[in-house]
Amino acid sequence: MKLLTPAERRALKARAHHLQPVVMIGDAGLTPKVLHEIDVNLKSHELIKIRVLGDDRAARAGMVEAICGPLAAAPVQHIGKILVIFRPRPEDSPAAASAGRSTAGGGKKPAKARGRKAPRRTKRSFQG
Repeated sequence: MKLLTPAERRALKARAHHLQPVVMIGDAGLTPKVLHEIDVNLKSHELIKIRVLGDDRAARAGMVEAICGPLAAAPVQHIGKILVIFRPRPEDSPAAASAGRSTAGGGKKPAKARGRKAPRRTKRSFQG
């Protein structure tokens, strides 16, 4: 299980705030299939929310450790029935490779000129 610094944890909480849970753990608990689904989602998203439907608070705390241990992930937050888990995306994954691809033409786009903007035209300038 990876540990995060308080600054990293704060930044990840901010990123996770608007996310919806992508995995739900039901009455059957943390099965190997659910663990595999969490692994797949961590590979593609890095930061995920998990909803646990059970009412036992101690069991939910144990699930955080059971998830983060074998998947080499880091717990970010545990609020109520929602768990937030983070694992950095591996560099050789297809999702990471597509993020760094160049444009379809093979070359880079020309840099935009950073000159001065033209003054805004007011409504009256169009009327005359």
